[in-house]
Amino acid sequence: MTENVRTRTTDEEERTTGCPECGGSLNQTGDHETVCEDCGLVIEEDQIDRGPEWRAFDAKEKDEKSRVGAPTTNMMHDKGLSTNIDWRDQDAYGNSLSSNQRQKMQRLRKWNERFRTRDSKERNLKQALGEIDRMASALGLPDNVRETASVIYRRALDENLLPGRSIEGVATSATYAAARQAGVPRSLDEIADVSRVEKSEIARTYRYVVRELGLEVQPADPESYVPRFASSLDLSDEAENRARQLLRNAKEQGVHSGKSPVGLAAAAVYAAALLTNEKTTQAAVSEVADISEVTIRNRYHELLEAEQDIPVA
Repeated sequence: MTENVRTRTTDEEERTTGCPECGGSLNQTGDHETVCEDCGLVIEEDQIDRGPEWRAFDAKEKDEKSRVGAPTTNMMHDKGLSTNIDWRDQDAYGNSLSSNQRQKMQRLRKWNERFRTRDSKERNLKQALGEIDRMASALGLPDNVRETASVIYRRALDENLLPGRSIEGVATSATYAAARQAGVPRSLDEIADVSRVEKSEIARTYRYVVRELGLEVQPADPESYVPRFASSLDLSDEAENRARQLLRNAKEQGVHSGKSPVGLAAAAVYAAALLTNEKTTQAAVSEVADISEVTIRNRYHELLEAEQDIPVA
């Protein structure tokens, strides 16, 4: 018995270290065989293929044939680990279900929904994450911002910051903070336009959440608003780069201190359009940036004065 074990171990070592005939290196071919590269000896054949038994010719077909679900995500209250029952009363082939089957599926959906949100905390989280997804979609925010906002809200819920505050208010504050952290900020007015709570409550809740959770949120950079404003106004890359230069000059002169970053960005875009001979109006910039024309005019003059004050090298 001992000799058989020793012999089997020796054979396995030979297969893993080299060819038993010539000691050459081994290679696994696409035909599920292990072959010596030097003498051509077939060491092992008919190996188990651990890959899928189907073939896919593009990414869409691969996703359709995959038997695994999506990765876990913080954007769903159960992190995507539960079962989802489709709302359409159809089978896997697209055929309509019978009346008995439809009633059965309706009962299953009801019980599945009850099991997914078994307590008040899960119901709270489900409502809040739905709000975050809705607002992020309306604001055109990417998935990484939604994920970060969901994590911030989960932390606020775990640390018991919600008593005395609305679910919508904390969800909106989490979205606002996440957008600023990701470098794709939205103004407070833009956030308030898509939220179900007042601007004053958003600002108050945002300050509270940032302070209590110790979030590191840098002041919004006016330059981060420029690409979005320039794209909405159909301005050229030259005008966008000119607007960035105006804002850099303003920072060097200290003009940006105490000013609204949205107002500075809007004024820089307007000034850059004029300097590059592209047609736009204060009214158009005001509508895109959601800021008054008076503010644009004031910041516009300050930006031009700051550029004139820079000494020529």
